[in-house]
Amino acid sequence: MATTQGERQEAPACYRHPKRETYVRCTRCDRYICPDCMRDAAVGQQCVECVREGNRTIRQGRTVFGGKVSVTPWATYVLIAVNVLVYLGELAKPDLADKLGSLGVGLIGPDGAMYAADGGTYAGFESVGVAYGEWYRLITSAFVHLLPTEGGFGILHIVLNMWWLWRLGRPTEEMLGRWRFLALYLLGALGGSVLGYLIDPGMNAIGASGGIFGLTAAYWIFMRRLGHPMHEANRLVVFAMIWLVVSAGITAWQGHLGGLLVGGAVALAFAYAPRERRLLVQVGAAAAMLVLLAALVVIKTSELGGTLV
Repeated sequence: MATTQGERQEAPACYRHPKRETYVRCTRCDRYICPDCMRDAAVGQQCVECVREGNRTIRQGRTVFGGKVSVTPWATYVLIAVNVLVYLGELAKPDLADKLGSLGVGLIGPDGAMYAADGGTYAGFESVGVAYGEWYRLITSAFVHLLPTEGGFGILHIVLNMWWLWRLGRPTEEMLGRWRFLALYLLGALGGSVLGYLIDPGMNAIGASGGIFGLTAAYWIFMRRLGHPMHEANRLVVFAMIWLVVSAGITAWQGHLGGLLVGGAVALAFAYAPRERRLLVQVGAAAAMLVLLAALVVIKTSELGGTLV
């Protein structure tokens, strides 16, 4: 219907401010917007609601292996902090390492001291270890270290381990993202404890070396996968291999080797998972490794005549 001469069509108004005349539309929702409601967009102007909705739907950046990008390696820092706090607890209560180490089978005597188990039963002695329900030792052992007055390393045990965790943890977490990094580290630590349990269940191993050797293998694999220069990664692996052999007589080499193997296996799955099924493959690989390690513990416990509950 045409307007008669002298009549004036009603001017469009801002959808948020009805009294403000405007002829500019939001390029996303097509509503009229006044200057106060305009926001610059890639093309034209958008209203405040469309800009807010767009910000919510923007996908967060991902690392090359699928994790969320994080500027600060919080997981690495938290692991170091937990190790230091546990060490302070050891200084206050020196028997903490006996209670949290990866001991598979052992005895606590009437005097409270720890004794090696020889398969016999003795009055007043209590059987302890992974084989007798203390399965948590397989993980807690990765957070306790030698006291300053113990062994040939003393306080260097935690100092060197934390330095390597700081050195390897930050770049690995940057490549993996927080949760994948934690999964890799903890599975490496668990793998070291499990191999020690399988080979020498009477050994009460402690230290973060299993997780750190797992990170060493992972770092080498990730650098190779990304096509980066391998000089530094190769030096780290060579040093790890030399230390594994040289320290075999004075350290729990089983923990080092177990961490290296498990960390390397998990890292391969993380690094070479097909992009279209990356999350499924990575979660599946980590879960499968956890199930395998748990099955090995159950089998060994059965051989020792123990129980995990």
